[in-house]
Amino acid sequence: MENQNSVVLCGASSYEQKYYFNQQFKALPDHIKKELQIMCVLFTEDIGGVLTLEFAPDGTLEFKVQADDNDYLFDEIGSGLKIRQYQREKRELLESLELYYRVVFLGEKMEEADET
Repeated sequence: MENQNSVVLCGASSYEQKYYFNQQFKALPDHIKKELQIMCVLFTEDIGGVLTLEFAPDGTLEFKVQADDNDYLFDEIGSGLKIRQYQREKRELLESLELYYRVVFLGEKMEEADET
């Protein structure tokens, strides 16, 4: 599941009521995988649509949200608010995931990854 050189870490869909986790990241500790699953599933239950967490080519972890055009239950305002809430509350987790991705997948050295 890659698009425009982004690498999907995980995602959830309110339409299919499914959670997806990219097996390239299976080495992550179970408690982190569980926390990601809870975040994604709660987001789609509260807001609707489809949420994916994707690594941009530079290693930045981005929240991507999509909704069907005819999904009148999708909460667009709530979507932005919930993402900002996650970015605040889960800052340490998200930064650790970015560091992990840049070191393990992009091959940066720890010193380089810490500087960005």
